[in-house]
Amino acid sequence: MKILWTRESQLRLLEIEEYIARDNPSAAIRFVDELITTGESIINKPEKGRIVPELSIETIREVIHKNYRIVYIIKQNSIDILTVFEAHRLLRKDELFGR
Repeated sequence: MKILWTRESQLRLLEIEEYIARDNPSAAIRFVDELITTGESIINKPEKGRIVPELSIETIREVIHKNYRIVYIIKQNSIDILTVFEAHRLLRKDELFGR
């Protein structure tokens, strides 16, 4: 099993880093590293994340780090990180299934 970060998730991480870096560049790097570490932590137990409530699909789950949701899909040979976003808002389906 391997972890793959989708283009969408990589773009979201970059946006998060750029936003935080406006005030504190080193904190931005640390925080994005924490998000990546949290995302990578599911490799040995992908079911540890909760099912995303907006979708109720068994294979689409999320883990939370501070105030961010890391959404992923469990596939046969990989875990794909689909997106990362602030936990105060709901997941938009276009974030997962294209715009």
